[in-house]
Amino acid sequence: MSRPLRHAVGAARRVHRAAVRLRRRTRQSHTVPAFSGGIRPRPWLRPLHLSVAGGRTLNFAVAVPGDSVSTAHLVLECGADRVQTPLEPEPRTDGTVLLTVTAPLRHADHPESGARGPVLGDGLWRAALIVTDPAGRSRRTEVRAAAAVQGPPDDPTLDHCPSPADGATFRVVRSLDDFALLKVRGPRPHAELVSLDTLWDRVTVHGRLVGATPTADTTAQAVPRGGPRHPVTVRPDWQGDRFAFDLPLAAMRAAPGHAPTWDLYLRAGRTRLKIARKLTDVRHLRRVHRSAFRIVALADGSVVRVHPRVTAAGAFVVDCADHLSAARSPEELQ
Repeated sequence: MSRPLRHAVGAARRVHRAAVRLRRRTRQSHTVPAFSGGIRPRPWLRPLHLSVAGGRTLNFAVAVPGDSVSTAHLVLECGADRVQTPLEPEPRTDGTVLLTVTAPLRHADHPESGARGPVLGDGLWRAALIVTDPAGRSRRTEVRAAAAVQGPPDDPTLDHCPSPADGATFRVVRSLDDFALLKVRGPRPHAELVSLDTLWDRVTVHGRLVGATPTADTTAQAVPRGGPRHPVTVRPDWQGDRFAFDLPLAAMRAAPGHAPTWDLYLRAGRTRLKIARKLTDVRHLRRVHRSAFRIVALADGSVVRVHPRVTAAGAFVVDCADHLSAARSPEELQ
């Protein structure tokens, strides 16, 4: 075997081993150390599709014999709690019936008013299928985990993300005995960045409080990273769980030759919540949420260069410097 051919064969083997390791890690990350319940054999079906899209929309599809279905329900169980969702039958050309459902999921501690769909609390919810035939006989069938679908390596979205409605996490996982489970976790308290308004004389931050309730002493705080600077506190305007405040740029601007970075928080007593963008399925935040340097004129006549941005971890930070001492950026020269 020639030397170039040996190198090509070796490279192909390394790529194959890397792909096998990636599939194994993906499967392990979607497997929880739990059994679906019971040890006696029971009938089961493997769904054609089972996923949670956009952090909150349950999608389920399974094929069953066409002459055995009058009504069908997808059942989710966690301990003594049980939730049923009706399935829509769709006849297929091969004589089977495709049972499907698309429904918004809601967390029990943060239900949305007027919304419909399964309401689930924290825990592992086991999935099962109850089918009633035309004679009125019901049959329960356990649901196996759906076949894993490996996304492209450069997929711009995450496999799962928090619900944009309430911050809860609904994630499809598999048990050790290969049955389908839905792992539910309530929202972690945080301050979600919604948008920024950048005007010629101010920068306004808009956000909402997730998993917590604002109190009378809740304030916004800009905290410098290192150095002798002190935190700067402002009072946000509240409308329910939504807040807005102008960045205190006059107090944040740096001395000549410096451009410090400031982290933004909401603070109530001893509790401090970082303002960040977490309710998103974007894999690479800095590639999507790009921002440019801005020139802002303050009320005292001074001019500052401001760069509000989202880090790779989702945190909202601001670079602020006196414009006269800061080097001109390519964005400013355009």
